[in-house]
Amino acid sequence: MDVQVTDHCGSKPALKTTNVNVAPGSQCGSAQGNNRTKKTRRGKRGKRKRGKKQKDEPPPYLPPEAEEGNIEYKLKLVNPTAYRFEHLATQLKWRLQEGRGEAVYQIGVEDNGLLVGLSQADMRASLHTLQRMAEKVGADITLLREREVDYGSDRSCRKIAEVLVRKVPDDQQFLDLRVAVLGNVDSGKSTLLGVLTQGELDNGRGRARLNLFRHLHEIQSGRTSSISFEILGFNSKGEVVNYSDSRSAEEICESSSKMITFMDLAGHHKYLKTTIFGLTSYCPDFAMLVVGANTGIVGTTREHLGLAMALKVPIFVVVSKVDVCVCARGALDRTLRQLQRLLKQPGCAKVPLLVANADDAVSAAQHFTHSSSVTPIFTLSSVTGENLDLLKVFLNVLPPLSNSKEQEELMQQLTEFQVDEIYSVPDVGTVVGGTLYSGVCGEGERLVVGPTDEGRFLRLRVLSIQRNRSSCRVLRAGQAATLALGNFPRALLRKGMVMVSPKMKPVICWRLEAAVVLLFHAKTFRRGFQVTVHVGNVRQTATVESLHGKEELRTGESAVVCFRFLKHPEYLRVGAKLLFREGATKGIGHVAQLLPHLNTPDQNHSNTA
Repeated sequence: MDVQVTDHCGSKPALKTTNVNVAPGSQCGSAQGNNRTKKTRRGKRGKRKRGKKQKDEPPPYLPPEAEEGNIEYKLKLVNPTAYRFEHLATQLKWRLQEGRGEAVYQIGVEDNGLLVGLSQADMRASLHTLQRMAEKVGADITLLREREVDYGSDRSCRKIAEVLVRKVPDDQQFLDLRVAVLGNVDSGKSTLLGVLTQGELDNGRGRARLNLFRHLHEIQSGRTSSISFEILGFNSKGEVVNYSDSRSAEEICESSSKMITFMDLAGHHKYLKTTIFGLTSYCPDFAMLVVGANTGIVGTTREHLGLAMALKVPIFVVVSKVDVCVCARGALDRTLRQLQRLLKQPGCAKVPLLVANADDAVSAAQHFTHSSSVTPIFTLSSVTGENLDLLKVFLNVLPPLSNSKEQEELMQQLTEFQVDEIYSVPDVGTVVGGTLYSGVCGEGERLVVGPTDEGRFLRLRVLSIQRNRSSCRVLRAGQAATLALGNFPRALLRKGMVMVSPKMKPVICWRLEAAVVLLFHAKTFRRGFQVTVHVGNVRQTATVESLHGKEELRTGESAVVCFRFLKHPEYLRVGAKLLFREGATKGIGHVAQLLPHLNTPDQNHSNTA
């Protein structure tokens, strides 16, 4: 957190520093002292330090403007001509497309990043022009923050403004970000999500989390054992859209330009396989690690942090239950110190960023996606609502990781849908839930699903699509949804299957080679060892057939390992992230090569739906 420190001895501009230690009684003036020599030396030493600070003060610059991306620098937008205005509107439309419906304008900044600033009149005129530009392209603007640029007493005070431009929702094509919620049991994950999505504070006994539980035993024990999904929307003006005004999920989707889909994962160690499945299968964009302020880093907290880092999911931390530590303030400080030590360790190499105000939240959101080492930390309470607004500001400004070009490339590929959940809905039939990895899927689409235990793919037809509990006509790459399959037999489906275009001619495998690193094993990892392999939505027991070039592996060593599935073949992609575990044994890597079974049956089937 940046702290403004003013030199009381003169009119020199304030400097920014991270840690400030002020000695008691260190005031400016003519202090009395008995030893003139010591006083003179101290004065010289102070002059040298002040001179060093002035020399090291960074110039008022931002990084130079990038041609690609959704960030635009504008020195000023005062009374543009009609031709210039059309050019500016076209440029805004391009930036919105790059940001998948969001753009950030820095007003008062040159293209090279120099913070020039504008007078109050020019700033007002520039914001008015930007508002007209946004209206022309069907968007709204939100002023995120204004900052003063002070060059000294010789110039008048000038300001720069940071403005968020967001498209008005159109035909359900809102920006959707998926956030996996991790943390130890009883850290307050479900309660926090209940408060965010329902709009009501908790009563201190877990009332806010009751709507998130899916099973009776979860309500009775108060512990999550499955994966549940909750949505939080933001409209084009940056306002929160949730269930607080008796809205339905469909109304939230219609009113939102940006949607945050939270995946509430289990915190107890006995449900670890479910948590890993949620991280590998649902492809979260970010991970929110919840730590109880009263308990600190205990239980599965370190394990969940390690899993998210192994899968390269960006992490931000929420320290909950700060209301419990009001009487014992040292508990919160102790938890924050534990977190900072953990994040700074060589295995993590993160830069903790404690968010204390709205300005910190905006900066954290922007630095978070641009630098993988920055880890924002929020301290809040679900009972009193302390600092909840800071987390909402952060989620509102948080940009997507992928740009429009990457999504367009995925949409040009053939359709591939990962099956993560299977349901039987009365009057609807069989329904599957999952994520569209590539391509475009619409109502009436004909696909093949597999592989079955015999290695076949079965024909089927998609009857309808729902996204975030509301009807949707077209599903695009990267989006999660549920697909209704009508009277297709549920017994023929299982988690881990894929639904692909018949033109793809999918290849299945019983055996695969993976380049892995053994994170932990009590003894030696060798041929014949059985582990549970996680690759995307695939989760199956496999046997280690061979270790290339080695007889055995120990903790921290790497090798190319050949795995063989025990139950049925799987559809995998070369280069996909792989995670394997068995008890305390854990390892990560990626799929290097697929080794097809020699007697692969015919992949097509005469069954139609």
